[in-house]
Amino acid sequence: MVDKIDVTIAYYTKKGQDILDAVNSRNDLTADELIHYGEEMAIIEYKLTALEVANEN
Repeated sequence: MVDKIDVTIAYYTKKGQDILDAVNSRNDLTADELIHYGEEMAIIEYKLTALEVANEN
């Protein structure tokens, strides 16, 4: 079970990094795009936190 959690943590970490790279590579983001990316990052961070807690137990 821990292996699956580690794989999932790696997946969501990569997805978060992809979003950060997309945001940092553009200079012409609209407010709506920033909000959308922020919402996606919040979801990913929430999932990562839950997975890390599950991994510790």
